[in-house]
Amino acid sequence: MVVACPRCKTRLRVPEERIAPQGSRFRCPKCSVVLLVKRPSRKALALDKKKVLVAHPDGEILGQARKALQDMGYQVITASDGVQAMVSTMKEMPFLIVVDVALPKIYGFELAKRLKAREDTKDIKAILISSVYDKRRYRREPASLYGADAYVEDHEIPQSLPQVLREVLEGAPSAKKEPQLRTPQEPPTAPGATTAPPEARDEMVERARRLARTILSDIYLYSPQKVEEAIRNGNFYATFASELKEGMKLYETRIPQEVRQKGDFFREAIEDFIETKKKALGI
Repeated sequence: MVVACPRCKTRLRVPEERIAPQGSRFRCPKCSVVLLVKRPSRKALALDKKKVLVAHPDGEILGQARKALQDMGYQVITASDGVQAMVSTMKEMPFLIVVDVALPKIYGFELAKRLKAREDTKDIKAILISSVYDKRRYRREPASLYGADAYVEDHEIPQSLPQVLREVLEGAPSAKKEPQLRTPQEPPTAPGATTAPPEARDEMVERARRLARTILSDIYLYSPQKVEEAIRNGNFYATFASELKEGMKLYETRIPQEVRQKGDFFREAIEDFIETKKKALGI
């Protein structure tokens, strides 16, 4: 926040996190007068029980979730990435968010965690849309993590989302079943496959990026403390060498070589993930 010195009128920028609840004193660097600075009072906004936010980078899945919720009588706000979802949530104050775990810019599970940590949004309900990629390795339910209230698998949205939402509203736990963990649906590339037409290549690049984010989100979703410790110690690649190798094999199977030659999207996703976590951890 910005305050003006009452004596010399110098405008001073004061970080709100440095201001105590009862106010804090700061000295003007120009005239040395001591100012008592208090946080601005904010009127708490009530959550809108008619509004729901849905965030997913895939337009088809986004549309399915929007229709399912509109059919239940809700006003649906949509977003395609984590930053847009965060801004819209703070502006519209929906009572529920339904978000993909691998959202671009801010992962969906991180978005849920941030909102649950804020006093003004801690009561927002959160449903994660998951697409965990390896049923042989991951057995825990995503709903047990990051304060999310429930999860729904992306391919089950039309049938399952209304029931999951009703259970969340009633405070009843979702039926405990092992999630049908599956590989995302990008078709494998067979040897000698024909080159994709130019109009499809941009979409395939985005699929590559989305699959890479999904692999990274799954690694973090099930080992958050281990991931954060590895990032603090600077040995993320070494700690998760087997998981990254396995993820790369899946990536190479699902993403055509001509798309992989456009850029190392898998490596980019890893570096972006590490940098994002470093900022969140204050490193």
